[in-house]
Amino acid sequence: MSICSNSPSVLSQNDEKDSSSDAFRSSFLEQCSKVNARYQQQHEDACSKLAVLEKKWAPGMPEPELQNWKAELTSLITQLEILSDFAQTNIMASRRILEKADAVLGQGTAQELWPEVSKLSFASLAGDELPLHKARAVWRRCTAVPVSQGTLVDAEPKSRAQRVVQPIPTLTELDIESFPVGKISRVWIALAEDGMGLPIRVPVMIARGALQGPIVGITAALHGNELNGIPLIHRLFKDLDTQTLHGTLVAVPVANSPGYLLSQRGYSDGSDLNRMMPGKPDASGPQVYAYNLIQRIVRHFEYLIDLHTASRGRINSLYVRANLRDPRTARMARLQNPQIIVHNTSPGGSLRGAAMNLGIPAITVEIGDPSTFNETYVKNALIGVTNILSQMTMLPDQETPSDYEPVVCSRSYWIFAKSGGILTVYPELATWVRAGDLIATVKNVFGDVEEEYYAPQDGVIVGKHVDPVCQTGNRILHLGVADGELQAIVDDGHM
Repeated sequence: MSICSNSPSVLSQNDEKDSSSDAFRSSFLEQCSKVNARYQQQHEDACSKLAVLEKKWAPGMPEPELQNWKAELTSLITQLEILSDFAQTNIMASRRILEKADAVLGQGTAQELWPEVSKLSFASLAGDELPLHKARAVWRRCTAVPVSQGTLVDAEPKSRAQRVVQPIPTLTELDIESFPVGKISRVWIALAEDGMGLPIRVPVMIARGALQGPIVGITAALHGNELNGIPLIHRLFKDLDTQTLHGTLVAVPVANSPGYLLSQRGYSDGSDLNRMMPGKPDASGPQVYAYNLIQRIVRHFEYLIDLHTASRGRINSLYVRANLRDPRTARMARLQNPQIIVHNTSPGGSLRGAAMNLGIPAITVEIGDPSTFNETYVKNALIGVTNILSQMTMLPDQETPSDYEPVVCSRSYWIFAKSGGILTVYPELATWVRAGDLIATVKNVFGDVEEEYYAPQDGVIVGKHVDPVCQTGNRILHLGVADGELQAIVDDGHM
């Protein structure tokens, strides 16, 4: 027995559905209008302030006036970033509401309403971005350090064999404005000199989009044997379309070239560059190298994604370290779609910390294991990086949602070995342990158990040691704690 389409019960259901649809439509558009009114007011106020600041600036301003001008422009850029976040948050919220409306009220609701929303100022992708980019351009133009003449160093081919690519120039400064729009450029940036007086260089890739947008920097291999960021950068640039790219993407595939050439974590003398930032202009070799990395490259970024892996003898989950009290870096961390996010305000001397001190939102992404390419981790981390770029409207692609919610840890710490011997760590990466669970044993060379280690509290396994040869003080296990309290200063002592 079937129910006719024009039966009273069906007509009644259709009437109720139409009534609900009309009510939702009216309420939804009313709320969007309120959001738009707030957005327009703040947008107009910011544009007016920017116009005043542009007129105020003049070459050779007295230092006190220049410092006040910089402080006002910095405040305005922050205001515009917050406004951009406000717009993006409401765009995403509107889309999700319409997706749910489609599920409840039937397909077609989103298709009908989204064009009306997209006409509003806050939903215009260019609306809030243009003054923000203009303000940043004013900052770069008015605070730029002049590049000396003759920064281009002749780079001859290494041999007379046929070369697949043209010789790549060596520069002493990254001048983003000098690179062609709508193209990908490659250069070497000299950061120091070796004993022969030859430049110690890092490779830099610059993709300048045909459309205005932010400047995002990606660094890899700051620890010379942490390599997974290199293929990630290669794949990202291979698929880039600079004609649809908003803004500029700058990548340093190998940030520690001396360590990379020696297949080691540290600089040529073993120093950890990620504990020397922002470096010093007149100091040891690695300190000068770190200083020039910041001054010649990193300071030009507006955002930074620093790619790492575990250290030698250890393995990591796919996880992010970020200051979760900062809404900008908290959002970047979640968009990365990691297995675990660790709240960490960055240890002293780190690249991430130095960038944050320059006002550059930065996160650290840990991608698997050292001295190898982990295909799955690289692929998943690349999805996260493109999510971040998409959310910034640099790429036309929509964000790829994760199949799972990351574990958010308010803090984390390492458990260390008290004695030497043969180490076995039992829990797998990204799994949970309870307080009192056996997590590791250390045996002597005769096979007798010397030490047993138990989880001091509930937590998730962020990383662990896999080299069986264990000395006193070796790291055993990196435990993440999800107790919900985000402290102002958190440092796991990560090395």
